[in-house]
Amino acid sequence: MTEVPTLTKRKLQAQVIGPIYAEMVAQLGEEKASAILDSAIRKAAVAEGRYFAEKTGGKTTMADFIKLYDNWTADGALEMKVLKADDTSFDFDITRCRYAETYKEMGLGKIGHLLSCNRDGTFCEGYDPNITLERKQTIMEGAACCTFRYRYKVADGQGGAR
Repeated sequence: MTEVPTLTKRKLQAQVIGPIYAEMVAQLGEEKASAILDSAIRKAAVAEGRYFAEKTGGKTTMADFIKLYDNWTADGALEMKVLKADDTSFDFDITRCRYAETYKEMGLGKIGHLLSCNRDGTFCEGYDPNITLERKQTIMEGAACCTFRYRYKVADGQGGAR
């Protein structure tokens, strides 16, 4: 089965989510609609993380996680500058984000962070909760670059998924 590039997948999802979100705003208000969308997208990201963890046979590593970024950068979706990539760290800056560009072109820039950015750290909860993300800024929110700083913390010396 051919995997759909993530940028294409997100655009197709946004075409459906956008009108649903607009209707939720009309009926519930922006704050409630945003909270519902945020919760739903985060749950989907955790489920996606679990799916990818299962593909490793339950033994996730930072190296496997780093390889997953091929999915999100496919078709030039992200331009990134890798600063560090080893067994416990994956640090990089995104210098161009076609996800942000796509959402803005679709008139969904205001919720782009809910549609994509919120997935980044939340994905780890399903993939391997030993991996955490610190990010201080995003292009989606108007910064010049996104700062991704992933850390792999092994509490018991075992590593891998639960």
